[in-house]
Amino acid sequence: MGHEMLNSFPGSAMTLLWFPLALLCALALATSDALTKKALAGRDEVLILWLRFAVALPFLLASLLVIPIPVLAPGFWPAVVTALPLEMLAAFLYVRALKVSPLGLTLPFLAFTPVFLLVIPSLLLDERIAPAGGVGILCIAVGSYALNLKTVRQGFLAPFRAIGSEPGSRLMIAVAFIYSFTSTLGKKAISCSSPLFFAALYFSLLVIAFAPIALWCGRRELAPGSRRDTLRAAILPGISYAVSIASHMLAISLTQVAYMISVKRLSLLFGVIYGHLLFNEPEIRERLLGTSLMLAGVTLIVWSSV
Repeated sequence: MGHEMLNSFPGSAMTLLWFPLALLCALALATSDALTKKALAGRDEVLILWLRFAVALPFLLASLLVIPIPVLAPGFWPAVVTALPLEMLAAFLYVRALKVSPLGLTLPFLAFTPVFLLVIPSLLLDERIAPAGGVGILCIAVGSYALNLKTVRQGFLAPFRAIGSEPGSRLMIAVAFIYSFTSTLGKKAISCSSPLFFAALYFSLLVIAFAPIALWCGRRELAPGSRRDTLRAAILPGISYAVSIASHMLAISLTQVAYMISVKRLSLLFGVIYGHLLFNEPEIRERLLGTSLMLAGVTLIVWSSV
């Protein structure tokens, strides 16, 4: 299902095809995150992160059997080489955040990625933020406040102090910033190749680069007595992650980066629900309110950029 198959759709269908793909990406990513959090219990986060990539990789490589190998344009390798170390850093911070903090106080901060996607292109392309974009940023700020409404009785600034004291929130904000670069670089690499080819190659390189660190950090979990349980715990997170990767690459090739990433951030709502259902994380109503406000901000920002 490369560019050739996608191009076989009528024009109107092509215009809308990115949305269900992005929605599928959001659901698959939230599912993988929730399953990864369960797999992290008592296990090394670097190993589980690597296993999530490794389990997803065979499904991505299988796509090479049914798509043509593209001719790589000159900008492909610079984009890949630049994005790869950033992706590794973001992935490590991402899984660390999932381990140390509740899903409801970490995943919502990924809503900042579209905000960064507006700032970074403005520095490179001289784009300006419209008034509606400013309102969207305000919605995101209010949403981050609403995530901590349980501490309002301690004073108006208490929620902001709570965000500052929650390590997973800080880590995920850093991840959102890095992802704004990797998303842009990924779109560049896809435009110089094809979506599924880039996914297979990029994650092959990630698996290879991460392997020495992951195998060293997780050597206890890979001992004969616990190896089987560790590998079994990573299967479902990896499969759902493969679905997320493939749908991400296909969707982002069909529309603007900010559009696709904003819909992908619906995974935040799914993640908060998973956190309540699977991990008994409290304050589901307050956290859903905060997440919804942040997503409303993202929607306004994307609308203002049209």
